[in-house]
Amino acid sequence: MRLWSLHPRYLDSKGLVALWREGLLAQAVLAGKTLGYRHHPQLRRFTESPAPRSCIAAYLRAVHAEATQRGYQFDAKKLPRAREVEPLHVSNGQLLYEWTHLAGKLAARAPAWHKQFKGIDYPESHPLFVVVAGGIADWETPQIVRAVK
Repeated sequence: MRLWSLHPRYLDSKGLVALWREGLLAQAVLAGKTLGYRHHPQLRRFTESPAPRSCIAAYLRAVHAEATQRGYQFDAKKLPRAREVEPLHVSNGQLLYEWTHLAGKLAARAPAWHKQFKGIDYPESHPLFVVVAGGIADWETPQIVRAVK
């Protein structure tokens, strides 16, 4: 499960569809509708928020908006009614780590898509997040961190 802190605009079609599916899985986990993935590290920032279910819904709304802008037809009925949520924090180190990780994936999977973002040194975060100073999140998978560094 990868719930990107990056703005969904950077994801290619495969990445955007995967994010939608994984976000819906996260929504089911946070609603107690599945037993799997309950302790997945990527869910920590949602579970530690004051309103985890509202936060994942807000997260998914931004993914849905990006998909709609591209002409995809993701089912908005899968999302609960919108509620106001406080933004979550993401460190600049985490954002840059994810940017490097995504760039590697895109270079291999979708070189033409990757090419349009080559000049970006500092990516925009997902609209749910506010960027703060800091390093890579402690919940990040150590094997991936070593591979990207």
